[in-house]
Amino acid sequence: MELGEKIRHARLEAGLSQRQLCGEIITRNMLSQIENGAARPSMDTLRSLAERLGKTVSYFLEDQAVTSPNQERIAAARDAFEAGDHSAVLDHLAAYQVPDPVFDREYHLLLTLCRMAMAKTAAADGRIPYAQALLEQAALSGVQTPYYTPALERERLLILASVSPASAVEAALSHDDRELLLRAEAALARKDFTCCTACLDAARDRSSPRWHLIRGEAELGQQHFTAAAEHFLEAEATYPKETVSRPEARYRELGDFKKAYEYACKQR
Repeated sequence: MELGEKIRHARLEAGLSQRQLCGEIITRNMLSQIENGAARPSMDTLRSLAERLGKTVSYFLEDQAVTSPNQERIAAARDAFEAGDHSAVLDHLAAYQVPDPVFDREYHLLLTLCRMAMAKTAAADGRIPYAQALLEQAALSGVQTPYYTPALERERLLILASVSPASAVEAALSHDDRELLLRAEAALARKDFTCCTACLDAARDRSSPRWHLIRGEAELGQQHFTAAAEHFLEAEATYPKETVSRPEARYRELGDFKKAYEYACKQR
């Protein structure tokens, strides 16, 4: 199909007359010549016409333009995603028609990203079953697109760690110890001891002083004082201030003054 024919076909598809499409861009006579193949529009004119017709410039320049019944749905979903309205994205994509070679990859990526974001919010709100279901759906849509990277899967698993027993995700979590310790510290800061423990248990190196320090803090936060003391002892040489002062205060609160005295003496 020639350029002029494509423009005429797109105009009729949009339900526009020649006068309506022209506006102030070009004259009606010039548009008629373009549609009949007697003239070619400049690139600026073509861009303006394409914008009015809801098409891309490439649509008119390609020899065989590929159209999609999902174009409007994807455009609306993009806008909703940029606005941070993830529920609206899913609503727009509910009527998406598959298969679609034009948009399938983007469709599955949008589904995955929105489900992960919504799962994170649900987890923070305590809606655990809903968060778990969203994460399962995110995994299913993620494998359908080449844009689903290992980093996104790692992020999904770490969200899952906050709503599932550590054993459910330990084997699948990334064994990047540096990142896992950072995640563990972040979980510890928000008092999410389940997620903190899951990240620590997934680390390959469980003997570093920093690992023991974070684990000691997690055990202390759950009032597992004996376990905390054991981990603090392993980290004491590297982190003397942190590992000595914390147990003393907690043992004093519990009324175990003998243990509190032992740790108080270590600070001198």
